[in-house]
Amino acid sequence: MNVGVYIYELAEELDWAGPWEVLAAWSDRNDDVHVFTITDTDGPVTCAKGLRVLGDHTWETAPELDVLVIPGGDSRGPVADVALVDRVRALHERGALLTSVCTGAFVLEAAGALDGKPATTHWGAMERLRSLGVDVRDDRFVDTGDVITAAGVSAGIDMALHLVARLDSVERAKDVRRYIQYDPEPPV
Repeated sequence: MNVGVYIYELAEELDWAGPWEVLAAWSDRNDDVHVFTITDTDGPVTCAKGLRVLGDHTWETAPELDVLVIPGGDSRGPVADVALVDRVRALHERGALLTSVCTGAFVLEAAGALDGKPATTHWGAMERLRSLGVDVRDDRFVDTGDVITAAGVSAGIDMALHLVARLDSVERAKDVRRYIQYDPEPPV
């Protein structure tokens, strides 16, 4: 199984790094799962808070995907990228599992993957997504079978743990949660 985590200019760091950490920890003990990052270029990508990242693959070099994670951040660039939206649409039509965190949901909407489905996004973008005709839910994540959307930032970790439970087992998801020391009850 090939899991690609897309990182674009101005992507929110934890939106992609949280799910990547969970999924990479899962793949460490599962030789059938390969997790990698995908960027639009083979050069560095600058994220929302300034972190510079080199992707493992570009779209041209990435293996065929079974799962795609699209983070949020300033998603206006990806939404306007016709080639990206076409790629996401083609993945959806081929049966790949599409996931998003935060405003990454707008890329899924542009590709038609949210047509007739409930979804979620960051609370600050819910009305904007709703204005596009999406049935927006105020949940940590929404799983419709072929698309999973997560609310903002740390909800991506919850979504990724759900993904591990769904694609592997609840026990494996619990092992990953313990390994990354994720405690979903914040101190404040």
